[in-house]
Amino acid sequence: MSLSVPRASGYRGTSLGAFESVWSSKRCFSVSGMRKKELRAMSEEELGGIKVQQERLMRDIHETCEWGVGERWGSAPTETGMSRLSLSDTDKQARDWFVETTKTLGCTVTTDAMGNQFAIRPGLKDGPPTVAGSHLDTQPTGGRYDGILGVTAGIEMLRTLHDNDIKTTFPVGVVNWTNEEGARFPISMVSSGVWAGDIPISHAHDLKEVGTGTATMKSELQRIGYLGDIACSHEAMPLAAHFELHIEQGPILEAENRKIGIVQGVQAYKWFTVKVRGADCHTGTTSFSHRADALLAASKMIIYSHRAASRKGALASTGILTLKPGSTNTVPGSVDFSLDIRSPDDSIVEAVEADCKTAFSAIAAGEDIDNLNTSFTPSSKSCTVSWRTDSNSPATRFHPTCISCVSETTKALFGEKQEELTKAMTSGAGHDSVYTSKRVPTTMIFVPSRDGVSHNPVEFTKPEDCATGAQVLMGSVLRYDLLRGEGKV
Repeated sequence: MSLSVPRASGYRGTSLGAFESVWSSKRCFSVSGMRKKELRAMSEEELGGIKVQQERLMRDIHETCEWGVGERWGSAPTETGMSRLSLSDTDKQARDWFVETTKTLGCTVTTDAMGNQFAIRPGLKDGPPTVAGSHLDTQPTGGRYDGILGVTAGIEMLRTLHDNDIKTTFPVGVVNWTNEEGARFPISMVSSGVWAGDIPISHAHDLKEVGTGTATMKSELQRIGYLGDIACSHEAMPLAAHFELHIEQGPILEAENRKIGIVQGVQAYKWFTVKVRGADCHTGTTSFSHRADALLAASKMIIYSHRAASRKGALASTGILTLKPGSTNTVPGSVDFSLDIRSPDDSIVEAVEADCKTAFSAIAAGEDIDNLNTSFTPSSKSCTVSWRTDSNSPATRFHPTCISCVSETTKALFGEKQEELTKAMTSGAGHDSVYTSKRVPTTMIFVPSRDGVSHNPVEFTKPEDCATGAQVLMGSVLRYDLLRGEGKV
């Protein structure tokens, strides 16, 4: 049986605004008289009646965002950002909610040795679950939708299946991946990386928090009670497929008035820590010509990285800058800065890296690279530079069967407007789906971000767009379950 995800009645030929109105008015619909129904035995009409509840989804988002409230950007109660760093006390509160909520929906919840949480709803047959996965941690000055939408939409899927007593052929579930952001412990998607076997768990456990703190991932997992007994491994906790709903974090869907991004893959990126070493000296007694100014050298390197990336059509960014001794009247002798290089093409990332490494060495030695020394006083002193690779994520191509499940779901939902309201996309940001795709069929679903803003308190996605994304997520998971039941995957 093929799966048809619901299309709002009267949608064909109507405006998008009318579609949203119909969607909102019917969002609390449940299938009457359908008790303990097997998904594989349901008619197309019955399948068409399975709808997520927009109001309930938004309640979950906003209520859970009371744990880790960040900067206020408006006057409404929900117009605040988020600051829920991984393995913090507020992250523990969100994790506790995840456990309590999914257990009431008939799920078994497992926590692995990286704190990844797997809430699994049984199916008619045993086997690895098809899951919706994302994360509940945020940036220090983040918003309410990045990651959070994906987890809460997965739970809304479970609520909807529970309400309608729908039995899937195989287990389905939701995953909350630990420290996706890499904001507190400086490797993004680190725990899905351990699960995939790409990052040694010893390295992940020993990661120290960014800044001057001394906590490690392992010590914080222990402190909040989420150091699980199950190994963090795709072998110990196998999955059948992984679908991730996420805000776009860019402006394209909104600008083109589209509702769903059907994500084909993720661009390549590499993260580095660049260490520049000069010599501390007094700002008032040391002339420019006798300084080994590590911060001045680092600033030229950062500017050069932007130019090098621009020449290749790539991206380069610095988000962390740490200097010593940190005194107004002392020239810094030690600077560490992050460097993030991205491109859809692995070879371009490698080329920008190689270019920057050559140029940075020359800049540290005092050479005039790319006219960066123009109007600067030459110095008889020089600096040194070294690099550490923190993350390496090659370009990712998602699984065609999962992509097809999303595409077919949007066809059923949008009808003749499907091409107009969807877009095939490549993600510019890394996600846990990058690592899951190394082990199981995976894809992602994007919904619009207002003004393309993310990692910012004003991050916002319309409630109706959140619900549409959750509908497509649920439909895609169910479609994949039907394909498994038919022996097609």
